[in-house]
Amino acid sequence: MRPTTAIDIRLLFESDIPAAMELKEAAGWNQTEDDWRRLLTLEPEGCFCAIKDGRLVGTTTTTTYGGDLAWIGMVLVEPQHRRQGIAAKLMNIALDYLKDKVATIKLDATALGQPVYEKLGFEVESVIERWSGVAGSRQSDTPIETVDRDEILALDQLAFNADRSRLIEQLMVNAPVVVRAADGSLNGYALARRGTRAAYVGPVVARDAKQVETLLDQVFSQLEGRRVYIDFNTECGTGTSVLSERGFIKERDLIRMRAGGASAKTSPLVVAIAGPEVG
Repeated sequence: MRPTTAIDIRLLFESDIPAAMELKEAAGWNQTEDDWRRLLTLEPEGCFCAIKDGRLVGTTTTTTYGGDLAWIGMVLVEPQHRRQGIAAKLMNIALDYLKDKVATIKLDATALGQPVYEKLGFEVESVIERWSGVAGSRQSDTPIETVDRDEILALDQLAFNADRSRLIEQLMVNAPVVVRAADGSLNGYALARRGTRAAYVGPVVARDAKQVETLLDQVFSQLEGRRVYIDFNTECGTGTSVLSERGFIKERDLIRMRAGGASAKTSPLVVAIAGPEVG
C-alpha cells in the first residue's frame, strides 16, 4: 500500500490567493481576488487552507456577524484530491474556530457539498436559486440617488437578522441603487460588483415586493450588456418571474444550511443574497 501524504491545515494568507484562485477556477465559481482579500480582511484568523506536498489543495473561510451568526464559505478542494477527507478537515477546523464565537453557523452548499455538511450536523434551511442573464436597460421613473450609508446598514440588519455592517460597507465601494417609500424612508437597496465570469448582483433587500422591479431595473441598467449572476431567495415575497421576464434563466440550486442554536430563517426582505461565501 502506498503511504498517504499528510494534509496540513494552516491559516490562509494573502500570498495564497493566486493558488486559491486556481481552485476557484477549477470549480467554475465567480469570485475575484478582491473577494478573497475581503474575506481575509473580515476574518483574518478564520480563513484556512489545506497543504499537501507543499501545495495548496483546499480552502475554507469564515465570516462572523457579531455574536449571533457566522458564515462558512469557499470550501474548495483541488479536483484530483477530492474524496480524501480534506473538505471535512477544513470544515472541522472552521467549526472549532467558530464554536465559542457565535450561536448559529450557516452556509450555502452545492449539491456536491451537501452530504459533507449533513455529516457535520448541518440541516437544510431553504433553497437559493442561481439565475443568470444579460443585463438590459429599462426605463425607470425612479432617479438614481445617493443615500446615507447608515440607512442601508440599518435596513440590512433588519433584513439579515444580524449585523453585517463590516461586509456591507466594503461592498458599497460601488454605489448602491435605492428605492424609497412615500414618506421618504428607505424601502430597498441593491448592490453589484465585478466577478470573473459575470457581474454579481447582491444583496438586494426590499421592504415592498412591488418595488423589486424598480430596484432590479436600476441596477441592471448600470450593467447593461454584461452577463450577470443573481442568487435569488426563494422565500422572499417576489416571484422569479421578475427575473425570467428580463431574460434570465435558472442555472442551479444552492442549499442554505445551518447548525448550532436556533436562528431565524432568511427574511423575505432579502430578495438576493450577498454571495454564497458570505450569506
